[in-house]
Amino acid sequence: MEISYAGQRVLVTGAARGIGQEIARAFAGEGAAVDAADIAAVAMPDMPDMPAKPGAPGSVTAHRLDVTDGAAIAQLVDAAGPFDIAIHAAGGIRGQRAKPIEAVTDADWQAIQAVNTDAAFFVARAVAPGMKARGRGRIIVISSGAGMRVSRTGIHAYGTAKTAQIGLVRQLSAELGPFGITVNAIAPGYMPQTSPDYLPQWEALGAEGQAAVVEGIAMRRLGTPRDIANAALFLASPFAEWITGQVLPVMGGP
Repeated sequence: MEISYAGQRVLVTGAARGIGQEIARAFAGEGAAVDAADIAAVAMPDMPDMPAKPGAPGSVTAHRLDVTDGAAIAQLVDAAGPFDIAIHAAGGIRGQRAKPIEAVTDADWQAIQAVNTDAAFFVARAVAPGMKARGRGRIIVISSGAGMRVSRTGIHAYGTAKTAQIGLVRQLSAELGPFGITVNAIAPGYMPQTSPDYLPQWEALGAEGQAAVVEGIAMRRLGTPRDIANAALFLASPFAEWITGQVLPVMGGP
């Protein structure tokens, strides 16, 4: 199965590190012109000059972007688009830890909803007109296993936001399908190395607890950002043109 993205423009949010960065690298490596956006743009100078297949030189252009600002996303898309593919990988727990519900503030709740749910909506809203005009497009949201079951983080807002992303994907797929646009989600499994936010929880498990987590995965290893990037490469490809409104679990097994 050969996949090439030469001549295609791809928007990736949350591209400064972890899953988002690897997705940007993967698409650039397949020849795409990638617009890599993140609020932490200072972390992105290492991203250009990605290796690409011969005859398919890809590129990465970094943008500083606050994905919770819908107007800023629209401005970026107007300036850099139209996009063939948009992948919302920004999100996470925003440095929060589990608390009893009575200790969760409005600000705690809203911060996680904003970067996960609201931003996914803002990205889709911004790229949809250009995709409609061209009669094709791919929108992919990086959700989580937390959207399909109880979240390991214990954070109410995170599990809720990731579940909401999946609902948004299904709703958008019904609306945008007639325009040749597919909308899907990827649900990564437990990947504590992708963000400093998740490391304390992983380290708190200790060697025995960490071994138990790995033992509970059918493939007997933690996932990597490349595993998620490979799934995105597939869902954005012609091989997935009749797949929409779906959640692809990438968890190493049940």
